[in-house]
Amino acid sequence: MKDTAVLKNYLSDSRKIVITTHANPDADALGSSLALYHFLRSLGHDVAVIVPTSYPDFLEWMAGNDSVLNYETDQAKSDVLLDAADLFFCLDFSGFNRIKSMREKAESIEAKIALVDHHLNPEIQPDFNFWNDKAAATAELIYDFILDYAGPDAISIDIAECLYAGIMTDTGSFKHSSTTSKIHRTVADLIDLGADVNKVSRLIYDTNSLDRLRFLGHALAEKLHVDQKARVAYFVIEESDFRNFRLKQGDTEGLVNYALSIKGIVVAAIIIHKENEIKLSFRSIGDFAVNKFAEEYFGGGGHKNASGGTSDLSLSETEEKFKSLIDQNILQTHPE
Repeated sequence: MKDTAVLKNYLSDSRKIVITTHANPDADALGSSLALYHFLRSLGHDVAVIVPTSYPDFLEWMAGNDSVLNYETDQAKSDVLLDAADLFFCLDFSGFNRIKSMREKAESIEAKIALVDHHLNPEIQPDFNFWNDKAAATAELIYDFILDYAGPDAISIDIAECLYAGIMTDTGSFKHSSTTSKIHRTVADLIDLGADVNKVSRLIYDTNSLDRLRFLGHALAEKLHVDQKARVAYFVIEESDFRNFRLKQGDTEGLVNYALSIKGIVVAAIIIHKENEIKLSFRSIGDFAVNKFAEEYFGGGGHKNASGGTSDLSLSETEEKFKSLIDQNILQTHPE
């Protein structure tokens, strides 16, 4: 890879490096960041991981978690590191709007930028570019980068498990159409390198709180809206649900997939009202491109079959807007 060779030459001298990812990091975002953190430290560089916001506690098992700085709570220390950085890695996002309150500082620093991402339409103009929208996960790109840079011996067990977590979750446990033969070969390599895939899967998927399980039952019974004729299913989650079930960050993750699992459903969504903000997450099957839908109507984007957006309307108005627009767009894509 051309940029690997160029970056390798740049890293022949000791550098101060900051790695960041998008707000509300998921397993791919955090796993990619910490895998890269361990690799660059093994080369002798001064490396820090700064995330824009907190992340779910079911990701805290990842090696290096204790060293991660949260910009919202560690801004002063983070700003010092950002100002001193020679190189700024942007992982799993392609526009500075995705890093919330870090944006202003990130856009003002003088560090060179390396972009590692797999989302469509990148806005960041990096000095070192590892963007590839054909990749199933940013963790896949980090794996390829380390392999190209230093070979498999540079991938420790900690790195392998962080990368496996990212690939596993971003492929929907290898169910999404992005799951290629290359992904399976990559995962096989990570297992050979020591990744305990049973442990990783259990730590991510099998550490539910009792509150979350009760919320899941409530959401399926009371919050799921299904229109079989329109082939749409969606959840509407209110602020009162967060209070009543004492939900933590990450407790609504994956809920939208239950709606998409219903036979005959083409598009699924979850609309969440929390802390005076309304967010939407979309999933689809087949030709319906929810990234274009999210970009056009909800100021968002993402992948063809998985994307998100936001709304400035009230919760009820957002729901009505979604229902109206999705009916029109589904009929265009899947006419009766």
